[in-house]
Amino acid sequence: MVDKLMDCITNPVKCRLLLEIHSQGEATAKHLSDTYRDIPPATLYRHLKKMLSDGILKVVKETQIRGTVEKTYALASNVNSEMETMLEENSGELYMQYFMQYMMGFAEQFQRYCQSPDINIKKDMTGFSLSPLYLSDQELTSLVTDISHVINAAKDNKPDRERKLRTIGIIISPEEKREC
Repeated sequence: MVDKLMDCITNPVKCRLLLEIHSQGEATAKHLSDTYRDIPPATLYRHLKKMLSDGILKVVKETQIRGTVEKTYALASNVNSEMETMLEENSGELYMQYFMQYMMGFAEQFQRYCQSPDINIKKDMTGFSLSPLYLSDQELTSLVTDISHVINAAKDNKPDRERKLRTIGIIISPEEKREC
């Protein structure tokens, strides 16, 4: 199950759907389509069907609407407990596998952008950087909390002509052990 969840997290469209359903508690395809107008309906339904068959989502309600059945989706299990299971295993090999899936998903998205004929790096405001910082555990926790607050303040923004979908990835690498 953790592998299928990681597939959702590393797929930009599935990740958006997963996060919206998680934040709302439950959602219909219509709600998701209204929220993410840039996702074609066929793509949205294909991903919902796959997430349903993978056991990531479940149907919690079916409502008859003019000759069709509208399904209401919810997470099939607690995402936080799935991640806790991954952390409890504490395997360096498994952790590296998840990290590579994360990086590959991000790299695929970045590659699509870089191969697009209308790329404009400056205008599109894309970029990446590394920031080596000396931080105590408490300072790191505070920094991550502050970043989370800033990101959460923007998470409910709805798409419009001014807003563009942007993906921000954050990686905290472990302490670099140097030989003296």
